[in-house]
Amino acid sequence: MPDLRGAVMAALQTVNDPELNRDLVSLNMVKGVNVDGGAVAIEIELTTPACPLKAQIEKDVATKVGAVPGVSSVRVKFGAQVRVSAAAQGGIPGVKHIVAVASGKGGVGKSTVAANIAISLAMEGAKVGLLDLDLMGPSIPLIMGLHGQWPEADPQGRAIPIERLGVGVISFGFFQPAQDALVVRGPILSGYVKKFLQDVVWGERDYLIVDLPPGTGDIQLSLCQSIPMSGAVVVTTPQDVALLVATKAISMFNQLKVSILGMVENMSSFECPHCHKHTDIFGHGGAREAATRLKIPFLGEIPLDAAIRHAENDGVPVVKAIPDGAQAKAFREAARNLAGRVSMRVLGGDDLDRVMAKARTLFRAPA
Repeated sequence: MPDLRGAVMAALQTVNDPELNRDLVSLNMVKGVNVDGGAVAIEIELTTPACPLKAQIEKDVATKVGAVPGVSSVRVKFGAQVRVSAAAQGGIPGVKHIVAVASGKGGVGKSTVAANIAISLAMEGAKVGLLDLDLMGPSIPLIMGLHGQWPEADPQGRAIPIERLGVGVISFGFFQPAQDALVVRGPILSGYVKKFLQDVVWGERDYLIVDLPPGTGDIQLSLCQSIPMSGAVVVTTPQDVALLVATKAISMFNQLKVSILGMVENMSSFECPHCHKHTDIFGHGGAREAATRLKIPFLGEIPLDAAIRHAENDGVPVVKAIPDGAQAKAFREAARNLAGRVSMRVLGGDDLDRVMAKARTLFRAPA
């Protein structure tokens, strides 16, 4: 029934991706329409398997197509293909998006957030790598249950990431005893960064999550200047002192022309496991307010919960250890929001660039 199929396609042209604000047809997300009598089957290819608005898209498709005369039923099947922008070409072979996870100061749970986001993206079906560039204090091996492991090498002597919980992991902690301090100058740190980028066989990865050290030093500068980045995530706790330092990290990325994909508020609120009363030990909502003020996206709030600590001490981060818990749901929501921002960077880059240009003006020194 070519007429009905044409009417279905016309209806799909009125369904927008909620984040990109463009219709599914022009975004080339409609990969198949099959009409059997009045039964319509539609195949939609999402821009990420971790699409945060998948349910909304499915609902809108069913509503618009279901209203077409002659349609008796609508079935939507989803696939996903992470797209890459031309700006990201020339980075690490096989890696589509490189996302830095940073913080202005230590102790805000940046590595915990990086690990749980990486696993969350993998649980959604993405191919994910996790690179621990916190050379002075690498904690990813402990968090990921890889303490004491040593990666294998390919015939060319390049390191092969250790696969764990669906994520390929490389950390400086694999190559140095945990009790030893790294005492080196800036140029040597830059050399380590380049080695991890060039001498690791990452293979095909939709996302490479890079856990940076706290602050705004040589490692951050070397990474941003060595390869094209899809953007950065800034992790902070809600209190004023952490937010003040977090803005320095945001300022650094703005100066280096690296887009801020969003902020995550960690240790956001504590719920007593006995009385279930909420206590804002470090405050609550500060990062959301800061993101609004700085005109950058807010990705989510992660609760302060002992289960998160217990899980990573056991080497199985909470998104895997307690996948149905509130803690895991918070991490997975943040990961989906991050994936959505990366897709916007590819398909809606002009709009995001304008947002970031506005944000950069907030950090300019007065004339």
